[in-house]
Order: sequence, then structure tokens, then C-alpha cells
Amino acid sequence: MSGLFPQGLGGVIFDCDGVIIDSRAANDQYYNRILAHFGLPPMTPEQERFSFMATARQALEHILPDELHGQIDHVTSEVVVYRRDILPLLRLCEGFREMVGWLHAHGVRMAVDTNRTHIGMQTVLDIFGLPPYFNPVVAADTPGILPKPSPQGPEHILAVWKLPPERVLFVGDSPHDGRAAGAAGIPFASFGNEELAGDIVAVNYAALRAALTDSVEQQACS
Repeated sequence: MSGLFPQGLGGVIFDCDGVIIDSRAANDQYYNRILAHFGLPPMTPEQERFSFMATARQALEHILPDELHGQIDHVTSEVVVYRRDILPLLRLCEGFREMVGWLHAHGVRMAVDTNRTHIGMQTVLDIFGLPPYFNPVVAADTPGILPKPSPQGPEHILAVWKLPPERVLFVGDSPHDGRAAGAAGIPFASFGNEELAGDIVAVNYAALRAALTDSVEQQACS
């Protein structure tokens, strides 16, 4: 896999949900609780897929009828509160903490590009006590940057790092991640989703680390 990064791996961009945290079941519960509040049936498989990739606002506007959109702010702040009701259900993806420690020890930069809000992402970092390795953190509400699948997030990270796209890897688990990476010219690692195409396809962090070992060691020696 060193052929993918002939100059060494300089940086890794991580998606959050499904990559940093195992959140699919918790997120489904969040949206289904909101639907139940309105007397609506649970999400369809299509709605589940869309909601996992989208921002929370986009997801709710997608699954709720138009006439209920005006109640979104109320129900999410007073009825089904994500921080209170859903955050305790989240789990860190197995091997993530060890992965970022390994990358940091070898001088590889790290960033996050997520369709969560900044507050939501910072809450994740705080709850799990993750080290301050991620800079920059691009979120759905970052001013002047459109959320994924727009490539503006990864392009912003490249500009901050002053690295060419061929020295960076984007790790994601959804088509939105793959499109954002591809449009920015960044190699893409499909994580935990063998049906999603990528320059690397890794079912877990042990597989991803094995795929990157040569490139990371080359970076450390450069």
C-alpha cells in the first residue's frame, strides 16, 4: 500500500459517525423517538441511510412531513434531547484510540470532517476524552464551508495543512464521504463498509493500520 502514498502519509481526515464513534443504532433511536412523538412510524431503510449521512436538520426535514418542520427546534430541545437521551448510548469505535495514538507518534496530522455541528463534535471529543490531535475540525455549521458531500471541508483542511491531496487520506463510511474526498482529489479509505468502494477498504482499524504501515513509517522517516 506504500504505492498509494509514495511521499509518505502526511495527514488523515476522519469522518465522525461510524468512524470515530459507533453511533448508527443510537442515531436511529433518536430519529425514531422523534417520529414516535408525532405518531409516525419508524424510519424506512432508505430514511435510515439518508439520516446517517446527513446533518441532523437535513435528516429531520427529510423524514418529517413539511407541516411539522416548524416544530423541529421545539422537539429537539424539549422532547427528545440528543445530549440527554442519546449521547449515553454512543460507543467509541474499537481500535480508534490506538489508531490515532499510532498516527500521532509517527508525525501524521489528523483532522475531522463531520456533518455534526461543532458543539456536537466537541461533545463527542470531550465525552470520550480524546486527545487534542484533531486540527482543524470541520463541522456542518463551519462558516463558509458546505457540509459533505461538498469537497469544501477536505479542501479547507488541505489548505490549513499546506499539504497536497495525494499525501492525505480521508477515512469514511458513507458515499457522502467518498464523494467529498474524490472531488478534493484525496485518496479514500472505506471504513467498516465493504460495499463502499475506496482506494483502501478496511473492515476495522487493525486492517486500516496494516494497510498504512509502510506509508506511515515512510512519513516518520521523512
